[in-house]
Amino acid sequence: MKTCAIITAGGTSSRFGNKNKLLEKIHNKEVIRYTVEAFEKSDVDEIIICANKSIISTLNEMFSHKIIEGGPTRQASVYNGLKAINCDYVLIHDGARPVISPELINRTIDIVKEKGAVSVMTKTIDTIKEVENGKIIKTIDRSKLYNTQTPQAFKYELIMNAHKKFAGQNYTDDAGMLEDFGIDVYVVDGSYNNIKITMQSDIELAKNFLK
Repeated sequence: MKTCAIITAGGTSSRFGNKNKLLEKIHNKEVIRYTVEAFEKSDVDEIIICANKSIISTLNEMFSHKIIEGGPTRQASVYNGLKAINCDYVLIHDGARPVISPELINRTIDIVKEKGAVSVMTKTIDTIKEVENGKIIKTIDRSKLYNTQTPQAFKYELIMNAHKKFAGQNYTDDAGMLEDFGIDVYVVDGSYNNIKITMQSDIELAKNFLK
């Protein structure tokens, strides 16, 4: 049973500033290097990175893994990755989540082999309000709410069929595609440390987790 990991690195870091956040250094190591090293220490058999073409040459100098050009959207990037691999199970992870641990990756692998489709998530701890035109409409019952993280993991055939069916659309996470495809997706309990680097301030937070 072969398990692959697709790491998405195709974004433009538009909210981060004038440089690619994946190449920003934390304790003298690039964000993307932390991410990839966690998967190297896990039980995955193959890693493929779907990257923005502007950083492909840099990534080729950093890693020996297969690196391909991503697409104009996250969905398109993942689809490119799926077409470039052949495996039984696939994990899909944001390159900008460098605090991911090999232990959480391995737990995701174990559970996807049992369930077929899973998403790492954390229970929502904030009170959530529905707002319309600047006015609170109602308070949402947070007991059933979860925050989505990555990795998400699937039987390869399931997620590939979903990508073929929904090609050209703009899903922001792969679990949502399977939900719309009528496939049950199960929760893997994640970590509140597993943050995504989006703003400059996230770098400072990640520094604390990556001491």
